[in-house]
Amino acid sequence: MIEPSKHQPDPRTQQDAIDVSDFVYAATGARVRRLTMPDGTHWFPAVDVCKQLGHTNSRQALSDHVPEGHRDILETVTGAYGLSIPAGREWRRDLNLIDLQGLILLVSACTKPECAPFKLWVAEVIETVQREGSYTLEEAEVQPADPAAPVAYAMPEQVAEAIVRLEERNLQADEQLAIAQHESLALQRDTLEMQRAMVETQHTMVKMQRETLVAQQAIAQAMERIANRLDVLALDRPAPTTDLSAHPTTESVLTDWRRRLSVTADVWAVAVVIAPVLVEEGELRQPLEAIAARTGLSVHRVNECLRLLRKHACIHPRGAAEDGAPVYVLNRP
Repeated sequence: MIEPSKHQPDPRTQQDAIDVSDFVYAATGARVRRLTMPDGTHWFPAVDVCKQLGHTNSRQALSDHVPEGHRDILETVTGAYGLSIPAGREWRRDLNLIDLQGLILLVSACTKPECAPFKLWVAEVIETVQREGSYTLEEAEVQPADPAAPVAYAMPEQVAEAIVRLEERNLQADEQLAIAQHESLALQRDTLEMQRAMVETQHTMVKMQRETLVAQQAIAQAMERIANRLDVLALDRPAPTTDLSAHPTTESVLTDWRRRLSVTADVWAVAVVIAPVLVEEGELRQPLEAIAARTGLSVHRVNECLRLLRKHACIHPRGAAEDGAPVYVLNRP
């Protein structure tokens, strides 16, 4: 254990008249880090104090407001007492420290409104000492039970009021933070639910696309079987006349169309749908959308198939219906 020198107060009997943590809290508005030496002196990281007081450049603030006698580096301060540097990356050897007087000087240079009560109390202390020769703290109402214990003093009114205001502000900040965190969690939950809904919708769309593809393939296969069946019937029967002006049938029309052009599955699907209508009603007034719905093809593809049938003189247009849909009739020689 380090024994106090003859010129230093004995730390075993010394006690701060005002709790230094509350003192600094009232002065700076924050709980800053503190090192207490064996002789009872307190040292504070300058960067912590400057940050809370709004000094953006700690080195410049120390140079402008704190004399060299009240500031030093961590390695020198601890080395003077034979102490090691505290553990942790935040305690660097070259960390600038200030003593309590240096802290008060920085507070006096601060322009933040929060420092005003503390600065007024310091001014009151100086004015009282100048007028009365001393300044005495009021003794606390409750004193230690041990008669040998040091006298307990009450916190100065200005400092106590500053601490109360700071605590109220911190409580409000904590409540606001809790509300913000709650709202953030709710927003995250809503976002997660939306993402899940989007994934489910995408899965549903993929499933529908697969089912549509299977249905189109089934329709194409059915049309191919119909075409093959018609080919067989055409071989078994006498070739029908190409004169469609007599009494055309759906079979004769489709047979004539197959001779006129190379029929693909899409074209054949459209032909099988429109040929009976042309034979029975004499004209085709169905919208492209209706044909597309019956064939499983897109409207664009239906239009291409009709254009191909027109090009090979299978059908030809004859005006338009009331709804604007084109009207087609058989192309008879």
